[in-house]
Amino acid sequence: MKRFDFLTIGGAVFGMGLVLWGIMMGSSLSAFINWPGLMITLGGSFGAMMINYQMDQVRQVMKITAQVIFNKNENISSLEQIFVNLAQKARREGLLALEDQLEEIEDPFLRNGLQMVIDGFEPDSIRDIMETEIHTLTQRHNMGQNLYRTWGSLTPAFGMIGTLIGLVQMLSALNNPDAIGPGMAVALLTTFYGVLMANLILNPIAGKLAIRSEVEVSRKEAIIDAVLSLQAGVNPRILQEKLKAYLSPQERENLSGKKTDQERASEEEAMA
Repeated sequence: MKRFDFLTIGGAVFGMGLVLWGIMMGSSLSAFINWPGLMITLGGSFGAMMINYQMDQVRQVMKITAQVIFNKNENISSLEQIFVNLAQKARREGLLALEDQLEEIEDPFLRNGLQMVIDGFEPDSIRDIMETEIHTLTQRHNMGQNLYRTWGSLTPAFGMIGTLIGLVQMLSALNNPDAIGPGMAVALLTTFYGVLMANLILNPIAGKLAIRSEVEVSRKEAIIDAVLSLQAGVNPRILQEKLKAYLSPQERENLSGKKTDQERASEEEAMA
């Protein structure tokens, strides 16, 4: 299930709002709107990015951006109860009985791992297959991060190109005072646009994608350990503690706070 990430949009709106506020406190906002400068900075940097990447990779820009705005509500703590229930069922009825639970599991990575356990794959084979999938996932994530980092490095460069264009226009029209102003505007504003886009939008998006990737990889690594522990017949209580090892101290405290005394008692009774 995906949830809207208010921090991403809120941060961009907050940062841009303060920049615009600062502009309007000292001058008119219209003085900072220059369409030729925007065309040079944004259009030029995007064109260079298209040269740097293949077409199918460039097409993923919108999809990657959606991953920044909408966050999957997946975390390691959500795996605890899933694997506790699976371990209890496996101890009572055997590993083959877990096949009845596969349709209820939405995560394809987890479902595939359980299917291999049910099919009797060797533990080393299961780990190798699942770790290969993580490696492939990491490569795809790195491509998205590098795309935005590349774009973020190109916008200031094209801002400087716009500055040079503006200076040439200004110097070539020194005998015409009316043309000096537009040339100077292009010269200064393109650099402003490039630096602003790189540091407020593009590089932060790359950073957030990296964080999301780390969280997803950590969750999948926890799934691998839990699936192999399940196959080995580890006690549900031990499996639960093993999954908690992937959580930060704050996450463990929050998870423990959600359980009532009655829930803990029933859980311990089920694990006995």
